Amino acid sequence: MTRRALVLLLATLALTPFARAQMPHDSSGDWAKAKLEQSTRHREYVPIKSGARTLNTLVIYPETKDKAPVVLLIHEIFGLSNWMKLQADELAAEGFIVVVPDLLSGEGTDGGGTDSMGGQDNVVQAIMKLDPAQVLTDLDAVSDYGKSLPSANGKLFVAGFCWGGGKSFSFATHRHDLSAAFVFYGPPPPALDMVAINTPVYGFYGGNDNRIGATIPQTITDMKAAHKFYEPVTYPNAGHGFMRAGQAPDAKPADQQAFSQAFARLLLQLRAHEHSRAHTTSHGQLLLNGPKRTGKPVYASSRPPAAQCHDAAGM
Repeated sequence: MTRRALVLLLATLALTPFARAQMPHDSSGDWAKAKLEQSTRHREYVPIKSGARTLNTLVIYPETKDKAPVVLLIHEIFGLSNWMKLQADELAAEGFIVVVPDLLSGEGTDGGGTDSMGGQDNVVQAIMKLDPAQVLTDLDAVSDYGKSLPSANGKLFVAGFCWGGGKSFSFATHRHDLSAAFVFYGPPPPALDMVAINTPVYGFYGGNDNRIGATIPQTITDMKAAHKFYEPVTYPNAGHGFMRAGQAPDAKPADQQAFSQAFARLLLQLRAHEHSRAHTTSHGQLLLNGPKRTGKPVYASSRPPAAQCHDAAGM
């Protein structure tokens, strides 16, 4: 080790806990930020009122001549990170208006959000303390804003990752104008709440993520009992958070493959539902009519998580 390297190492170790907490918290690092900065799509931060709160919300528009559906993205337990912003931009590139609220708005230093929390551990702890009812109210406010945009066509989707994946599943029990919900490696809501769902729910899970994977069989059972559509897919050998990990420069092959297949599946279903109609029968059975649909009732899959739409099958 050179003398300079030794000095740098000792200086790092000498940092106080407070000083170390001020170091960058976004584990996606500079690669996501650098890729995002290459984008030519219009993006802006909009203050959206949610009761007494004001949510700092990232809005990214597609480059299209037509009105577009709105996708509400719910961030991971890492907050509104560089990677989350990149995901929003990549979905906008596919023709969707994407809205991503910083659900830590007002929780940080001087009323800031994720970027002012002073470290990743602080971000995680703050998110875990958020009131679930407040989160639903915030998501409603951002959804209403997105649908009110002049360039929006009235369709609303929700997708979430990790902690946000669980919140996207919960939002489907609450928000009844959703065209579909996409749950990336998040836990399910209570079975009693599932009866209120009237939109298809698509699950995306890592084969090496048993903490979440272990919940899938019961979720299938509960959604089937409630006569709801639930289609889980598990990607072999992928870990928790494979959407973020699969885009990293040092991505493992399994995570990289899972990201590619999951993103393709997400786009496939978004486009399939963009022009479809959904309604429920008097017995709560979900009926889907429109492109690529038969109009017959569809229920939660009774099959174990497996490959669909492709070859293979947060924190």
